Amino acid sequence: MKLLIIKIDTSHEVEDALSVFALDNLNALGIESRKRSDFEQASWLHDSTVVEMDDIKDLPKDTYFYAYFDEEADKDALVKKFQDKLKELKSYGLDVGDAKITTSYIKDQDWNTAWQKYYHVIDFSRHLAIVPEWEDYNPAFKDQQLIKLDPGLAFGTGNHKTTQLAMMGLERAMVKPMNVVDVGTGSGILAIAASKLGATDVLATDISDESMTAAKQNAALNDINNIHTQKTSLLADVKGKFDIIVANILAEILLDLIPQMDSHLNDDGQVIFSGIDYLQLPKIEKALDENGFKVDLTMRQGRWIGLAITRKEK
Repeated sequence: MKLLIIKIDTSHEVEDALSVFALDNLNALGIESRKRSDFEQASWLHDSTVVEMDDIKDLPKDTYFYAYFDEEADKDALVKKFQDKLKELKSYGLDVGDAKITTSYIKDQDWNTAWQKYYHVIDFSRHLAIVPEWEDYNPAFKDQQLIKLDPGLAFGTGNHKTTQLAMMGLERAMVKPMNVVDVGTGSGILAIAASKLGATDVLATDISDESMTAAKQNAALNDINNIHTQKTSLLADVKGKFDIIVANILAEILLDLIPQMDSHLNDDGQVIFSGIDYLQLPKIEKALDENGFKVDLTMRQGRWIGLAITRKEK
């Protein structure tokens, strides 16, 4: 089996946006980036590192972004979607670099053996750590909860800033046992985090079969039995109400979710948003206000925004 590689010659300014788009919207099997600054900064380290820039083949002007797909994926359609996304990002005033897109194929086993060395334990907080299934990790605090993941299932590994902002919001919100819905669950990492933090029951929704499979398998890897999955778009066809709604998805999709939240949120319930580029924050705030919600806390890492949200007082 081979994998389709889509390579984009772009700018570091849009790396995070492309990562979220590739994983959450296009269901990429994996992503990586190669930044010129990484090689330049390696030469500044006070150790024995020596980088001869002229000897490095195919060094990007700024950033190469790679997305990996099944070889049966529609190459032309994916290229068109990336082209449209780059145009959208450029319209926000972001630097997209040369925006040149090329494609190639690689043997699946080459990818499977190569990427693992880049994925290690994320010691996220006092209460949570994200651990790839093949790693041994002994937490400094014995009651720190470990989220075990098989990153080969993709759709969210905990490395991305937006995932970490959502986890910060969950930690803040989970002050007692609550029921939670994770909208656009991907790998299930936020659903698992909610369960580890003490949620009584968790529903994980997503529109893709791959995400449903990944979420179930990662929940099993953590010996969790209180996570249920439902294949649906956002909260469509979801029954019941929740104490916490968490969603780490792009702003344009959050705009579709906002009108659905009131009928699915318990009294005194909370909503955690992440995946918002700071340039799109005003649109989210406006939609929240129009639908009876307010922002209680704004979190930011780089250009990404996370929000803690409640209903406005009547």
